[in-house]
Amino acid sequence: MTANTSTPATDLGPTGHPRRWLILGVICLAQLTVLLDNTVLNVAIPSLTEELGASGAELQWMINAYSLVQSGLLLTAGSASDRYGRKRLLLAGLAVFGLGSLAAGLADSPGQLVAARAEMGVGAAFLLTSTLAVVVQVFDATERIRAIGLWATVNSLGFAAGPLLGGVLLGHFRWGAIFFVNLPVAALALVAVALLVPEFKNPSGERPDPVGALLSTLGMSAVVYAIISGPEHGWSSLRVLLTAFAGTAVLAGFALWELRVPSPMLDLRFFRDRSFTGAVAGTMLVAFGMGGSLFLLTQHLQFVLGHGPLEAGLRTAPLALTVVALNLTGFGARLVPRLGTPATIAAGMSLLAAGLAAVALLAGQGYGGMLLGLVVMGTGIALAAPAMAAAIMGAIPPERAGVGAGVNGTLAEFGNGLGVAVLGAVLTSRFSALLPLAAAGAASLPAVLATAGDGPERAAVTDAFAAGLERGQLVGSAAVLAGGLVAALLLRRAERAPRATIDEGGPAPDGKADTAGEPTGSAA
Repeated sequence: MTANTSTPATDLGPTGHPRRWLILGVICLAQLTVLLDNTVLNVAIPSLTEELGASGAELQWMINAYSLVQSGLLLTAGSASDRYGRKRLLLAGLAVFGLGSLAAGLADSPGQLVAARAEMGVGAAFLLTSTLAVVVQVFDATERIRAIGLWATVNSLGFAAGPLLGGVLLGHFRWGAIFFVNLPVAALALVAVALLVPEFKNPSGERPDPVGALLSTLGMSAVVYAIISGPEHGWSSLRVLLTAFAGTAVLAGFALWELRVPSPMLDLRFFRDRSFTGAVAGTMLVAFGMGGSLFLLTQHLQFVLGHGPLEAGLRTAPLALTVVALNLTGFGARLVPRLGTPATIAAGMSLLAAGLAAVALLAGQGYGGMLLGLVVMGTGIALAAPAMAAAIMGAIPPERAGVGAGVNGTLAEFGNGLGVAVLGAVLTSRFSALLPLAAAGAASLPAVLATAGDGPERAAVTDAFAAGLERGQLVGSAAVLAGGLVAALLLRRAERAPRATIDEGGPAPDGKADTAGEPTGSAA
């Protein structure tokens, strides 16, 4: 399993590939198309309900099929990009995503749209793992954090622009336009990747791990499905509990298999590296705080303050725009060399926690307090997220960069779902405890308001919901702060540990790979 590299990454140039910034632009273009689709469909729900006659369950599957397939395949896609080539997987992902977008735009029934969204999820998994792996490969250590910061900026830009783009398109065209707009971008990205992006893959010639791929896909899909369906069916429902148990059991089987197979898809020895483990924990907690807080924020803006979906999206956009602005200026990348990775992550996670607390305590006093909290949260994410992604990728040998990207993406998806689940449960628990007796037992705020009268009773219901939102945000703040400090501590201890290597391709305990991947082709 030892990497047999003959051309180190430094041979690409004194600071990486000579066309690295142009390649990064191509990578970001491909990724932006995928990320827009994570949010753009939400604003089309009324149109889909009217024109396709979709039921509530069908609408949920239209939205969730994409994220379910994508998250289930991330590890497998990352491993495939290492074995078969990142450029090849990028091209395949763009083609599959483009064809899925075409099928989605032409769908004339809910079932066809669900199937097309699932196909798009396959393409998205190929793209998201390959893009980060290519970024790691073409940039050297001096520029990698800034490059990863710009790569991460596309995530925030996609989140902010998705609802706005969807609203503009739906104001002038049929709902299928939100998918057709992907086609020219995907075609342009296909040509650019073919011409500009060099091919990289693991040169060691390891055999595929089909059993590991199957187990990881089934296990992650089941766990993510349980998280997605929990709010709808109830966390104690038999369906959710059985799915979660089955997914956990399959993932345990995956771990046992990976420990015994000669060429594992995911080498679990990476988790012995404190840098890797600390960055992994931090990545999941950033996603936990961001996903859970946005879930609560949108409910606060819509149910408590009475804004529509598009208005709510506009009012949460400052969070993403702050991340975009700071990453474009290289703010976090400049601080890492001065403060060190552990201190940068600790500062970023502390700001994220402070922003969550500010939203919880100040949102009731008007939008100004919420805006302050969103900007502070965005600053924290701009500091912590690129540093943690760089720490994860730096703890894995470059020839395994695809697997590293898969781990990063999988944990971000898992953390996002876990944040929604945990903070949503805190909200529900507090809300139920504070409900007036006449409204107790209702399933949701709209249902409670439907049974409440006017005046004081209705105000009491809204106040109870707002108190639940505040409790949820504060719990999220505490979790992010504690997790950030633990992650920083693990990274600090890893930096102070004596340098050593793990036999047969394992990572060095200090998180630095002692081998480099090999470019197996040149730009087409």
